Amino acid sequence: MNKSEMSTNAMTNPPQIIAHRGASGYLPEHTLPAKALALGMGADFLEQDIVLTQDGQPIVLHDIYLDTVTNVAASFPGRQRADGRFYALDFTLAEIQSLLVHERTDPRTGTPVFPHRFPVDQALFRIPTLSEEIEFIQGLQCSTQRKVGIYPEIKAPAWHREQGHDISRVVWDTLRHYGYEDLQNPIFVQCFDPVETRRWREEFGSRLPLIQLLPEETTAIPGTIPSLLTPTGLKNVAQYAQGIGPAIGQVMTLNGSQVEVTDLTKVAHDTGLLVHTYTVRRDSLPSFAQDHDELLDMLVVRAKVDAFFTDFPDLAFRWRANRFSPHPVRKY
Repeated sequence: MNKSEMSTNAMTNPPQIIAHRGASGYLPEHTLPAKALALGMGADFLEQDIVLTQDGQPIVLHDIYLDTVTNVAASFPGRQRADGRFYALDFTLAEIQSLLVHERTDPRTGTPVFPHRFPVDQALFRIPTLSEEIEFIQGLQCSTQRKVGIYPEIKAPAWHREQGHDISRVVWDTLRHYGYEDLQNPIFVQCFDPVETRRWREEFGSRLPLIQLLPEETTAIPGTIPSLLTPTGLKNVAQYAQGIGPAIGQVMTLNGSQVEVTDLTKVAHDTGLLVHTYTVRRDSLPSFAQDHDELLDMLVVRAKVDAFFTDFPDLAFRWRANRFSPHPVRKY
């Protein structure tokens, strides 16, 4: 893509909408109802964060801990580690699937992180396995006749290896079992660990599109790549991945009273990389955005990202329809 094409990218190629942990602005994250709602709201991809159980089963859970989104402390008192946290890896799949899932809370205080989302005390949900979620999504694709992609993230691979588990191998085998081996089924695999992301390409020989996630708070990431945010670092990423996943603050920043676009997206595009940024939240906007739609205008029209993660896929779908369709969608 040349410079002229890149400058009009936002007006010719609508961005992809990635449902961040499902429609997590409306239902507890990573529950199957949240994924069904996101598909119904028009998301192009549904995200799966993946950790392992004690018996090596891949489950869809954002953290290696259980205490932020489940009643594990009440159900299994005394099972926490020395740091006071309840680790998924210390529980069997049967034990984990006996837990009730609720809206994300602060494990120290028990208060909801997003107080105006689904009520914490209405815990009607369970943690799915990766297999259960894939089968659920594939079933919805059949019944709705709508194709939607999956977007698994390998969580804490180095930590899992220290605990004696190869999470990437488990996820790789599961994806292949369900037919995710090439570009026939829409999928991106993401990871913050550059060594692990590269491993998918070089050790597994995976043909799946890979996204190198960029940590929000650092410019120098331990591993074989000295800095993923430099032109040299991005060229290294392009050797094994199809794109990068930066935080919003790495794409756009506030300089005094002026909102500025960083050069990250342009350099990534010039290197042949896609840019999938995280995370758009109506109830947690960056200081430089007045509202949800303004933030998307900034990210897509100004910064020219190719896709974005959102907790509110319906709002993103409505914005995209208005911005890229000749006939705007009426707001109800």
